[in-house]
Amino acid sequence: MSSREFKDYYKILGVDKSASAEEIKKAFRKLAKQYHPDANKDNKDHARTKFKEVNEAYQILGDAEKRKQYDTFGQYVGGGGMPGGGINFEDLFGGGNFSGQSQGFGFEDLFDMFTGGSRSGRRQTIHKGDDLHYRLRVKFKDVYKGVATKINVTVNDICTTCQGSGATPGSKPITCTTCGGSGAISHSQGFFSLSRTCPKCMGEGQIVSSPCSACSGQGIKKANKQITIRIPAGVEDGTTLRFAGKGQAAPKGGIPGDLYITVEVENHPVFLRDGANLRINLPITITEAALGAKIDVPTMDGSVILKIPSGTVSGKVFRIKGRGLPSRRGIGSLLAKVFIIPPARLSREEKNLLKRLEEIKGENPRVDLFKIVEKEAK
Repeated sequence: MSSREFKDYYKILGVDKSASAEEIKKAFRKLAKQYHPDANKDNKDHARTKFKEVNEAYQILGDAEKRKQYDTFGQYVGGGGMPGGGINFEDLFGGGNFSGQSQGFGFEDLFDMFTGGSRSGRRQTIHKGDDLHYRLRVKFKDVYKGVATKINVTVNDICTTCQGSGATPGSKPITCTTCGGSGAISHSQGFFSLSRTCPKCMGEGQIVSSPCSACSGQGIKKANKQITIRIPAGVEDGTTLRFAGKGQAAPKGGIPGDLYITVEVENHPVFLRDGANLRINLPITITEAALGAKIDVPTMDGSVILKIPSGTVSGKVFRIKGRGLPSRRGIGSLLAKVFIIPPARLSREEKNLLKRLEEIKGENPRVDLFKIVEKEAK
């Protein structure tokens, strides 16, 4: 198609002739992303052609004066006629890099001009320290109320000699001569003004000419550190807790990493955890089960009185509310499962009493079993 041939730029961008500047900009951004070659790897040639058309249309309609001339004459007649040629994709995207990495131009570079981002000013690289992972064993009793504990770790800490700057004390980093301290190298091509990370200072904008000998210019070094952390009440075994900013330090005023504590809760010799509830196997005597009784039951913070009704059988579970572990839904219960303990050694008098009781009661607890078996056999 000749450059003198009429092109309907409104149709190319898919907008009406009455579209506002914001609507035109929005349409351009959508189509530019849609037809970027790296987003159309199966049909790059077609995508490249469409992208150039979209760019050409926006160069005219995105400029108020050029748009006015286009609406009047059917083409833009100033500055050498129609804008043909579009964009050099190799220069624009760093050889096809669409990922936004520093070695090439990412797609966000293309839209900086529309989102208010400025690549001409100082672009400071913000470092972030690595996260730290630690496994901590805690006693069961500490889970009941929570506990503050100290852990010793080896971390990357801010160098105390240079205070994290990486420069020898008394010296200062110098401004990078390649980017003039901006941390980025910018250039313009047609309608676009694009930039890439400065390869000399790696986006810092400054260069340490006299590195600190204590940390070899890194601004951080290994150190043994004691950290106090709070383990919340009710934490479950295997839970990982995050402590923001307690991880590895970052150089040059960067953001420290986070500390992740994986909690390992030791077992209790008496209580068994069941969510927010605690379970306990509670022995009772024959007479307590037969006659009923009020007995002391141990808890995590003392004891509580439990009433055993007469005729209680082994395996019955009693719920004692508010004697479990704390949770988001409140405090759990203590579930006491009773089991009857027969006397191990009996005196002559005790044996006679039991025999007398057997004669009085005359019960056979297995009678019903025989009845069921006989019924099933018929």
